[in-house]
Amino acid sequence: MILAGGKGKRLYPLTRDRTKPAVPFGAIYRIIDFTLSNCVNSNIRRIYILTQYKSISLNRHVELGWNILSSQLGEFIRLIPAQQQLDESWYQGTADAIFQNIYTLQQEQPEYVLILSGDHVYKMDYGMIIDYHLQRGADLTVAVLQVDKRFSRDFGVVEVDREYRIRGFQEKPAAPKTMPENADCILASMGIYVFETEILVRRLIDDFRNEKSSHDFGRDVIPAMVKKDRVFAFTFVNPETGEPAYWRDVGTLDSYWEANMDLVSVIPQLSLYDMGWPIHTFQGHFPPAKTILDEENRTGVAINSLVSGGCIISGGKVSNSLLSPNVRVDSHAEVRDSIMMEGVHVEERARVKRAIIDKQIRIPADTEIGYDLKRDRKRFTVSDSGIVVIPKAMQIV
Repeated sequence: MILAGGKGKRLYPLTRDRTKPAVPFGAIYRIIDFTLSNCVNSNIRRIYILTQYKSISLNRHVELGWNILSSQLGEFIRLIPAQQQLDESWYQGTADAIFQNIYTLQQEQPEYVLILSGDHVYKMDYGMIIDYHLQRGADLTVAVLQVDKRFSRDFGVVEVDREYRIRGFQEKPAAPKTMPENADCILASMGIYVFETEILVRRLIDDFRNEKSSHDFGRDVIPAMVKKDRVFAFTFVNPETGEPAYWRDVGTLDSYWEANMDLVSVIPQLSLYDMGWPIHTFQGHFPPAKTILDEENRTGVAINSLVSGGCIISGGKVSNSLLSPNVRVDSHAEVRDSIMMEGVHVEERARVKRAIIDKQIRIPADTEIGYDLKRDRKRFTVSDSGIVVIPKAMQIV
């Protein structure tokens, strides 16, 4: 069950018209594609996606790009919108989202339930955490990542004993409990849970009856379970190196930009070219990308960049950037360290650096974006680190 209803307030204005899992990422993907690809590649093919806010583009993307499973074999990906099944409220928290769809568990009657977030970027074989769950005879297993303790305010922090049984759970603490073997690091919850279904149903009912609960797994359900159930932590590491594996919560404009920029580095931390673990998505029918013109001071070129189908770089220069389909860069224009979403047109002599340009934007000739942040702040959103963000279909004059 994938939780995909988040508002993504910190990613605004990219989430002005879409839910966070539907935000484009890596030129041709949506954020949710990584979680869904992990499921399919892990041979988990009975999947529910729980949606709530601004879900139209997410629904369309899943319907067009993820109709790849066989219903005849009992496989499915089904979208479940918030329906106020049990009362008149929308989802009040992560646990409440599952509770309001408890009838689905009763119909399916699975032995185990894997609960995931649809707004993180990573590659993970979920078979590993399920095997670990079975080996420990756990009621609940929580996937965790080793993180420097300086970042504890950004995560739910798990306290474990030497056997990695969870003994405490802190939500974004200032003074966190550190790892038993490393006082400089914490175990941060990744929002990935494996439950025994019967236990899950019981604990969700208990939480529903608790009027003081915020109905969140991290704040309420897991701390309550730690006191009476067998709850273990599964550490997510690179199986080849034993080091913490790649996982990103691209929840802010700066983290989103940084994670995209990593993809154009010489050796990215997250490879999109691993044919043994493909990232599936919906792709339209676009012609090949094209670079044209090779004249003095007027050469179409892309360096250290991802360039999607339908793009034309016509006498302009693109460096260290990601171009989604149908982006056009005209003569003498320059795009640096930027993310260009579908349908962006950078006209002659325009210059763009350290920017995120949402879909269907025309950058007029001779415009400069990212070079004068004081001026940019008067018209656009500018992140803490100075990334200029232009929302979808904005008219720039």
